[in-house]
Amino acid sequence: MSTKPEPGKDDVFKEEITKVSDFKFGTTVVKVFDDMVSRSVPFYNEMQRMLGEIAADHVTEGSFLYDLGCSTGTTMIEVDQLIPSDVKFIGIDESQEMLDKCGLKLREAGFVRPFELVAGDLHEPLPIKNASVVILCLTLQFVRPLYRERLLRNIYEGLNPGGVLLLVEKVLAESTVFNRDFIKYYYNYKRRNHYSELEISQKREALENVLIPYKLSENLLLLKETGFAECETFFKWYNFSGMIAHKKP
Repeated sequence: MSTKPEPGKDDVFKEEITKVSDFKFGTTVVKVFDDMVSRSVPFYNEMQRMLGEIAADHVTEGSFLYDLGCSTGTTMIEVDQLIPSDVKFIGIDESQEMLDKCGLKLREAGFVRPFELVAGDLHEPLPIKNASVVILCLTLQFVRPLYRERLLRNIYEGLNPGGVLLLVEKVLAESTVFNRDFIKYYYNYKRRNHYSELEISQKREALENVLIPYKLSENLLLLKETGFAECETFFKWYNFSGMIAHKKP
């Protein structure tokens, strides 16, 4: 006897799919996204807490905070509690379905600060201005490599002097030996969160041509080549990492 899926529970890849298509942030994924990311990303809640903590130390009154690839708004809700109320939040996402869910969650969270949700393709130039903090949380990895440097330059130019970019990414290990180990540990993590072998396999196939990770060293080099004066790693768990990049005052 089949059972109905739990509301909001990630069962996108639970049943066998004859031909797995590329992963998309459409309606099906949006409905279960919060469950998906919390069960798929190690220390996700801690990452969000850290983003809020770091952003609070670098945001400036009257400036803008951008969340690029804002998805359902989890990061903005976390950061909101720690940021002065006159800082405007701007969430940008390519998926209108994500933005609709984000707007709903912000209203349910009692958002009172000025904010704007914008449909935007990160492969195209973005109107970033007066920014003291820009957040890319598990987003740059979905931007095609050819366009990543241009996006980072776009962010750098839109940041005020002294502003920061907070970047969280899935990464490759520097060594192929460790990379195999880290992937194994990561899939063990997903198994502990009750994903089946079929779900793990089919999602991996769906992401293969969509999520293209860099090594941590490659990300840091790209940030420095873009113009950021100082870069540091603030989080690392096997093949996930958080980085902060600072624009000179």
